[in-house]
Amino acid sequence: MSILSNLKPFEGSTKKAKRIGRGESSGLGKTSGKGTKGQNSRTSGGVRPGFEGGQTPLYRRLPKLRGFTALTEKDYEVVGIGTINKLKLDVVDIEALKSLRIIKKDTKKFKVLATGVLDRKVFINANYFSEKAIELIEKADGKAVVVNG
Repeated sequence: MSILSNLKPFEGSTKKAKRIGRGESSGLGKTSGKGTKGQNSRTSGGVRPGFEGGQTPLYRRLPKLRGFTALTEKDYEVVGIGTINKLKLDVVDIEALKSLRIIKKDTKKFKVLATGVLDRKVFINANYFSEKAIELIEKADGKAVVVNG
């Protein structure tokens, strides 16, 4: 049984601390492992965090806290036909999808994509449709209406 006073670290898991500046024969005497001369050999030498050798640093290359908008960013959410099929609604619009929490409450537009299968008649009022989605909706005797705003 081990007692706290008998515990020791595993063999080889600890190292002795470097004793810098303790004479030539220690191997880290004289210049204490810092080489000779230069900014980094001085007592308070070195460069500040984030310094990139005179190159414009990263924190100045990036835009300020105003954020930025990526050119590829979309202003709508995407809903698949398979998801609409599961809803069992006859008329699908943005308000219905918001109330069922399929899209976020602050969303203003949504797009219908042809992911999944539509096996019933549905009237869908959306801002955008993929061509394949319109095909599938009309094939199921439904109607795809493009709504602006």
